[in-house]
Amino acid sequence: MPSRQQDSKKVALVTPVMQNIAASLSAADQTIAVAESSTAGLISATLLAVPGASAYYKGGSVIYTLDSRKKILGITSGDVEGLEPLTEAMVMAFAKKARQQLGSTWGIAELGVAGPTGAVYGHAAGISVLAIDGPTALTTTVTTGSSDREENMWAFTQAAIELLAKALGCTP
Repeated sequence: MPSRQQDSKKVALVTPVMQNIAASLSAADQTIAVAESSTAGLISATLLAVPGASAYYKGGSVIYTLDSRKKILGITSGDVEGLEPLTEAMVMAFAKKARQQLGSTWGIAELGVAGPTGAVYGHAAGISVLAIDGPTALTTTVTTGSSDREENMWAFTQAAIELLAKALGCTP
């Protein structure tokens, strides 16, 4: 889980939790694929910051727009038929698709509204839904109550890494 230093914009991506995740995935010969929207690649960056990440990281995509969700991730209307936007059910469909597309053990997906304004479908800034698909399936909803875009992006990323650690059984 990334942490900011107070006096600079430098962010520590390689944390003890991330090192445990990397060790767990590598030891089990497991892989992960990522589909993320409002975190804009920060989940992938966190996973890739640990040396040796090529052993477990299969790939990722920033699926910020409907067009990218269709063309890059391969989401079809059938994949999300009947699902409400920005729900745990919706993000699980994305995690499953990411895992399937790259043939990985695990899929992690994030959909959210970082801010500063809300979404056209009625959600305020500061909300993200996260899902892990694989041997263990988990979802969660994160609400920060903030409209600060960058702070929300990091909070959502941290929550995603913590959810992955929980799925892998390597929480601190």
